[in-house]
Amino acid sequence: MRNILLQSLLRGPLTERHPATDATAAAELAEALGRSARNRLGRSLAIREVDAGSCNGCELEIHALGNAYYDLERFGLRFVASPRHADVLLVTGPVTRNMRDALWRTYQAVPAPKWVIAAGDCARDGGCFSGSYACVGGVAEVIPVDLHIAGCPPTPTALLQGLLALLESAH
Repeated sequence: MRNILLQSLLRGPLTERHPATDATAAAELAEALGRSARNRLGRSLAIREVDAGSCNGCELEIHALGNAYYDLERFGLRFVASPRHADVLLVTGPVTRNMRDALWRTYQAVPAPKWVIAAGDCARDGGCFSGSYACVGGVAEVIPVDLHIAGCPPTPTALLQGLLALLESAH
């Protein structure tokens, strides 16, 4: 045990370096998204995230949008706890049989105008879970989808670009 501990101290961490991103590009993208939300809605954009049965890879990237690097709150974009306060329903994962009714009720609770984003490959068509007895399929099998964001998982920048494309296409 002592040898393993000593080797791990001498070898250093086995983690990967963070991907190289341009901080100003991410800030400009988020700022454009905030402007577009204010122009389209007259206020900030409220997002309700629903995990319909994912592996949580997409959720890690979605939660990164709220960290100090991306900090969506400073641009007026926010995640809300209630679907009744949301403009966008951001759904991840394949829809499991147990989540089908809950997703439908959540969609019904979002006031109009509302948009649905299927984030990640699993939300698009079931991904690697496609054909499983426990899954219904992609999000579009249960509720209408306005935008699919590809990736396994999609990057925070791809999520921002998707939100911006959704708002700009809604004009």
